[in-house]
Amino acid sequence: MIVVLTTTSTEKEAEKLARKILATRLAACVQILPQMKSLYVWEGTIQTDNENLLVIKTSKDNFTQLREFISENHSYDTPEIVALETAGVSEKYAKWLSDSVI
Repeated sequence: MIVVLTTTSTEKEAEKLARKILATRLAACVQILPQMKSLYVWEGTIQTDNENLLVIKTSKDNFTQLREFISENHSYDTPEIVALETAGVSEKYAKWLSDSVI
């Protein structure tokens, strides 16, 4: 199991993207965290924007396809796509996740 993070500029876009990811079974669960303030460097200057964070739970085997899916369906030119390794996942949760994705 891995956790993949991405951000969107609106909650509406976050939910639309999450529903598409789930409909294609590229993930078992997507959590959308409330709006936050992101500060980042873009084209040499510091930017500030409000964003929503998507926390996507999937299998390692799905990462390449999920990464491509997010890239193709995201409004940003360069969306954040960060995969985090997991440890200590309960057996029941891992089985549920495995049974829920392609």
